Amino acid sequence: MAASKLEYEIASTWNGGVLHDLTKRARISLRADESGSCLLLEVNAFFYNDPAPPSVQAGQPCPALWEYEVVEAFFLGSSEQYLEIELCPHGQHLVLLLRGVRQCFKNELPLEFTSEITDSRWCGVAKIPLNYFPPDVSKFSAYAIHGSEPDRQYESLYPVPQHAFKQPDFHRLEYFQEIDICSLFSSWPTVNVFGQE
Repeated sequence: MAASKLEYEIASTWNGGVLHDLTKRARISLRADESGSCLLLEVNAFFYNDPAPPSVQAGQPCPALWEYEVVEAFFLGSSEQYLEIELCPHGQHLVLLLRGVRQCFKNELPLEFTSEITDSRWCGVAKIPLNYFPPDVSKFSAYAIHGSEPDRQYESLYPVPQHAFKQPDFHRLEYFQEIDICSLFSSWPTVNVFGQE
């Protein structure tokens, strides 16, 4: 029987510092849509409104979205193939497919994504087609980024060890942790866009 939902809370800085203010931690949940053909990625996060929103229209892909306020989810499959999803409180998104560390071969894929800002929080729901996922998805990580330099903040679900690295790098695949994403679905597609050029 399929699991109903997987839930996560980003409670650390990128290198293991604890985020003590519980109200400001970003939360992510994953579940199947009604058709069973898409993953619903739901975000509930504190809204910092820093930096200013991208100039790209809400609902559209935004290049270099990682430079803005975002919550990101990475799904790792076999042979260092992975899917990166970036979601912005203002409604922009970015979907990247990678073969090898930072080796993007497709980006700005279409994505059904809606977001809403209410007082000091924002919520968003992205509907991710299952054929966007790499073969044999088994590991996962998530991140939240906000603020402007020199005070930009990088937060991680699975941080790297303190003092191991000098700069945040969310493509350190060796620190991703296990996920049983297939448990959310009664069946998983055998065809995906990683096999297409």
